[in-house]
Amino acid sequence: MSDMSNPFDGLLGDLLKIIGGQGGSTPWLDSAKALAVNVATGDEPEGNVDPLDRMAFEQVGPIVTLHVAELVGSPLAPVTVEPITRAAWALAQLQAWTPMVEQVVAAQSAATGQSMAQFSEEGEGLIPPILGQFAAMLGPMMLGLQFGSAAGHLAERALGSYALPLPWPEHTPTYVVPRNVASFANDWSLPLDDVRLFVATREIAGAVSLGTPSIARRVTELLQSAMTEALANQASVIERLSGSGDPEALQAMLSDPESILAELVIPATSTSSASLTAATTALAAFLDHLATTVTSRLTLSHSLITEAWRRHRTTDAKGEQSAGSLFGLDLSAGEVDRGAKFVAGVLDRAGNEGLAKLVADGNNLPTPAELDAPGLWLERIALAELEP
Repeated sequence: MSDMSNPFDGLLGDLLKIIGGQGGSTPWLDSAKALAVNVATGDEPEGNVDPLDRMAFEQVGPIVTLHVAELVGSPLAPVTVEPITRAAWALAQLQAWTPMVEQVVAAQSAATGQSMAQFSEEGEGLIPPILGQFAAMLGPMMLGLQFGSAAGHLAERALGSYALPLPWPEHTPTYVVPRNVASFANDWSLPLDDVRLFVATREIAGAVSLGTPSIARRVTELLQSAMTEALANQASVIERLSGSGDPEALQAMLSDPESILAELVIPATSTSSASLTAATTALAAFLDHLATTVTSRLTLSHSLITEAWRRHRTTDAKGEQSAGSLFGLDLSAGEVDRGAKFVAGVLDRAGNEGLAKLVADGNNLPTPAELDAPGLWLERIALAELEP
C-alpha cells in the first residue's frame, strides 16, 4: 500500500508500472522498438516488399560489384542486397546499435546508483527507496526514447544500410528500402532503374568499406568514445529529475518530455567526436564518389542523380541530426562539402588508386587536420607504407 504521506509514491509508482510493465529483460529496447516502428510507419501497416523490387536489385548487384572491385583495387566476394520495409529497417538498425547502447546503459545505471546512495547518505536516509528505483530506470527509458526516435526518423529517409556511415554487425545483409528509393526517384523525377543502380552501388561500397575488419574496429572505437561523451550530459538531467525534492517540479518536467529530449541532443564538440566525424565524413564521401563514378559509366542520368543525392544529404533531416548527436557525429551540410573536397583533393594528387588506400586499413582513416589537408594525409600513408 502506498504511503500517503510520501508525495513521490503516487507519481513515481505509476511511472514505474509503465516502465517495468513493458515486458522483456531490456525495457529500454522494448520502448525503443515500439517508438521506432510507430515513427517509421506513421502507425500505419506496411505491405510486403514487391517481388519486382527484389528482382531489380538482384540483377544490378553483380554488375555493381565488378565496378566497385575495380575502383577499390581488389576482387570482392558477393554482397547480398536485401530489400526491406521501413519498419524492418528501423528494427534492424536498433538491433545493430544495441551492444553499444547496453554499455552506456550499464555505465549510466552504475553512476545513478552511486549518486542516489550519496544523496541518501547526505539526506540521512530521507530519500524514498522508490525514488532510487525510478532513477535507475529513468536513464534507460530515456535512452530508449532517443534511439527509438532516431531509428524511426532515419527509416523514413534511408535508402539503404549506410544512411549513417557506421559499421553494421558481422554477417548482416546489406539493406535497401525500396519505398524510400522510389520516393527519392519520384521526388526528383529520376528514372527508377538508374536510382536503384546508384543506391545499390553506394550500399555495396559501404558493405565492402565499413565491413573491412580494421575499418570497422577503428570506427567502432571512435564511436564508443564519442558516444560516451555525447551522452555524458544525461547525468545532469537524470540527477535533476531524480534528485528533485519537489514532486510538483518533477511532474512539470515529465509533462514535457520533448523539452527533456531536446536538452539531451546537443552538437558534438569533443575531441573524440571530431575524430569520429573526420573518419566518417571521409568514408561517406568515398561511398558517394564510388556511387557517382559507377552511375556515370552505366546511366545517362548520372549528373541529375548526383545533384539530387547531394541535396538529399545536405537537407537537414530530423533522423540524421538526432542520431548524429547521440553518437557525437556531425552530419551537417558543411561536413558533406568537407568530405567532397577531401576526396577531390586526393583524386587530383593520386587518382583512384590513392583514394582506395582510405579503406585499405583502419589506421588510414584521416584525422581532423588531414581531412582538411589531403596532401598531408597522402604523405602519412606513403610514410607508413615505407615502414618495414
